[in-house]
Amino acid sequence: MLSRMFATAGFCLLAVLFLPSQAVQAQSADQLQGAWKLMTPEGSTHLLVLSGDYFSWTQYSSKDGAFISTEGGTWTKTGKNFAISYEFNTADKEKVGTSKDLKLVHQPKKQTIKLKGSGAPKGKWTDIDQGKTTPLTGAWLISGRKRNGELGTINTDRPRKTMKILSGTQFQWIAYNTETKQFFGTGGGSYTAEGGKYVENIGFFSRDNSRVGASLSFDFEVEKGDWIHSGKSSKGAPLYEIWSKRK
Repeated sequence: MLSRMFATAGFCLLAVLFLPSQAVQAQSADQLQGAWKLMTPEGSTHLLVLSGDYFSWTQYSSKDGAFISTEGGTWTKTGKNFAISYEFNTADKEKVGTSKDLKLVHQPKKQTIKLKGSGAPKGKWTDIDQGKTTPLTGAWLISGRKRNGELGTINTDRPRKTMKILSGTQFQWIAYNTETKQFFGTGGGSYTAEGGKYVENIGFFSRDNSRVGASLSFDFEVEKGDWIHSGKSSKGAPLYEIWSKRK
């Protein structure tokens, strides 16, 4: 009886000591989900959004929101290794389709991270989401649009993509082509999604810096996993879009 008890206790101890590293890594990656911000002494703001397997990293002027650059794609974290693969990169389009590794140190109690490696600014990134999520948190691709009363579908597998990536408090849309490595535009900032109302507060916009500071309000609902986005565009035209979540 005692030998059986010791055997059972020994097995439990081994199970604790040898938990699959994938489970530990998954927990670590989950803690990184959200939006992280770093402001440099030179006057620029870096915003890193990690949503599911996708990321965007944008730099803009802290003073007036003037757009500087953006890059993004997919990410993984193994230990302290932060691996990113590019789908778009405005600073160097030749990086599209390539990957690089950075070192990431996460300090959960301080709610900060540090990144080290090529292109990473010095300093601590602060967690600005504080664990918040909304029904729209995630990465989405536009899959349908209504024009002249007719709803047309858009193939999300094509190289030409329009993506929206949202944390619990931050949003960004990016239009790009993974095949030609072209970049067409981006904009982002903070948002809220409550009671069927989706409100964007523009913090940066690559096409028109004068739009920084503006707020746009839309109706939204999530139906069968798709985001139905409707209202009026910034020019006052009727708008109806369908966005499908990236897998």
